[in-house]
Amino acid sequence: MENIKVKVQDQMLEIGKNTTFLELSKNYEKDFAYPIVIASFNGVYQELNQPIKKEGVISFYDLKDRTANRIYLNGLIFLTLCAGKELFGPSSNYKVLHSLDKGLYIETDVSLTEEKVTRLEQKMHELVALELPITKMNVTRIDAIQYFDSIGDTAKADIMRYNTNTYVTLYKLGNNYSYFYGLMPVNTKQLSSFELTYLNEEGFVLRFPTIYMEKGIKPYEHREKMFQAFNESRTWEKVMHLENVGELNKVVSQGNIGDIIRISETLQNQKLLEIARAIEQRRNEIKVILIAGPTSSGKTTTNRKLSMYLRSFGMNPIPLSMDDYFKDRNDTPLGSDGEPDFECLEAVDLELFNNQIAALLKGETVTVPTFNFLVGMKEFKNKIHLGENELLLIEGIHGLNPAILKDIPKSQKCKIYLSPLTTLSIDNQNRIPSTDNRLLRRIVRDNKTRGYKVEDTLKIWSKVRAGEEKYIFPYQDEGDFIFNTSLIYELGVLKTYVEPLLYSVDASSPYYEEAKRLINFLRAFLPIPSEDIPDDSILREFIGKSCFHE
Repeated sequence: MENIKVKVQDQMLEIGKNTTFLELSKNYEKDFAYPIVIASFNGVYQELNQPIKKEGVISFYDLKDRTANRIYLNGLIFLTLCAGKELFGPSSNYKVLHSLDKGLYIETDVSLTEEKVTRLEQKMHELVALELPITKMNVTRIDAIQYFDSIGDTAKADIMRYNTNTYVTLYKLGNNYSYFYGLMPVNTKQLSSFELTYLNEEGFVLRFPTIYMEKGIKPYEHREKMFQAFNESRTWEKVMHLENVGELNKVVSQGNIGDIIRISETLQNQKLLEIARAIEQRRNEIKVILIAGPTSSGKTTTNRKLSMYLRSFGMNPIPLSMDDYFKDRNDTPLGSDGEPDFECLEAVDLELFNNQIAALLKGETVTVPTFNFLVGMKEFKNKIHLGENELLLIEGIHGLNPAILKDIPKSQKCKIYLSPLTTLSIDNQNRIPSTDNRLLRRIVRDNKTRGYKVEDTLKIWSKVRAGEEKYIFPYQDEGDFIFNTSLIYELGVLKTYVEPLLYSVDASSPYYEEAKRLINFLRAFLPIPSEDIPDDSILREFIGKSCFHE
């Protein structure tokens, strides 16, 4: 047998040509906390059953790697589907809807009980123990459409009708075939870490270790406000027959997307107006509005619109940003990487912030800071005083943290959480993470307003996400209101702006694989022109021509 030299985990080895990554990975399992899920060869991710044909650099990853975790989740969803059909019958259906407390909420047409969910979890563990293969196969697109039509999976069949490829890749587990965006684990043995939580008669939560969990799967905490916010959007999508990308593409192909844009914008404005009206009804109590949300949530546009609505009720919001209360650069805490950590609460001069807000609420005049990011220091120039019908509108990532303004009575505060809670799915098993929605928004905005390349945005994305996990997401349910800033049509629009940028990432870039993943994801969407989007739309904050931005 011909031998080749490879570098594995920084060690040079000589192995037999056509040895699979799976065979080689067994020598390194002891070095990982979880089963190895995927390999990379010269920087390109490879499924483990692929043969090694030439010399190169090999790395292995378990689910603590971001990409490997995404692949692990694909396999886990497939495992759930197969176990459910084996346990409750091949005609039972399972729809992956959205994230919920670091898990995925999945609905089924099986009438669930806690006992049934327990049995489903047990069945999944049984399939894991059998080490069943997950097999990749290429089939013609027409054959795939006919198969999914025959089993009643119209969402998958419809999405493939807008695919021009002659062949598509399916995966087989047991007697089930499915389509996933991205690579897959090679067998069920790799899918050993998960838990199911019964939620209601229609659904359960699939939980799994994420890259942010240091001690395995954390106990489930139900977030009712988030759950209801997702439900509200899904209810509208059902009424409009826009639950998946295939249905959206149908509207686009028929030339009716302009109506959907106008309806979607009207509903979102109406929701924000309802929040403004609720604040107005408590105008004698509420003196501070705190707004928080992850990056690319549309905070600037939302703040401007909310201010206009409040002013129409005779109220005058005074804007403040918590970023202006950063500690001077020399006093900023350092993160584990030795760099200034501007995301942590300790980066804010909390004593000054709390004291000034308290003074304003007592009727005092206060000279508030403006942070000069060029010199890294606060500058005190602007004096403000709260007069009759005036209140503070404060934006900042820590706005929902209970440590903020803790001495001010709850009745005087209104907290609003913003996020594009994406409920549109590609199909029943391929959801669209809100994180990907936000990433695409940010790539477009960074390029348009800052001249950033795609790599510049992707380079900082993991750090941004880590900050959100620590400082924003734990306080989602602290909000009095959750405002969904996603728009049903927006990914088709973003495609027209972001796709050319993604193609600029060279194959030698460390971010090429991520750019390729996003390109493959966007292929599911028909492009949507931006002409019908109003200039006060949240989406205009990212694609340009917003009436709220220069």
